[in-house]
Amino acid sequence: MKNQTYRMTMLFDFYGELLTERQKEFFDLYYNEDLSLSEIAENSGISRQGVRDVIVRAEHVMQEVEDKTGLIRRFMAMSGNLQKIQDAAEGIRLINYRQYEDPAIDSYLGEITDAVAALKE
Repeated sequence: MKNQTYRMTMLFDFYGELLTERQKEFFDLYYNEDLSLSEIAENSGISRQGVRDVIVRAEHVMQEVEDKTGLIRRFMAMSGNLQKIQDAAEGIRLINYRQYEDPAIDSYLGEITDAVAALKE
């Protein structure tokens, strides 16, 4: 994945509900709100190291689940393949428009496009 923050936010999007409320709060403040460990510690009344430990545990829990399930890896692969399918369908639609004008082809392309859109949700 692109960088550490992006990877962590993807983990949080997929597996955040597995964390405790405290882990979710600190993780969100650190990665999404861009607060420093010191700022979180000051607002929470604990040490900076305590905040870091909570965040590191949360990262470990989510990474462990990802290592076992591979959901994010498969999601990323599927997203790329869905885009390829959508691009190919648009290419076929253009060829059909320019050369064949076959309504059956348009109908099939509509089904493909609808299926891709549903899978992207």
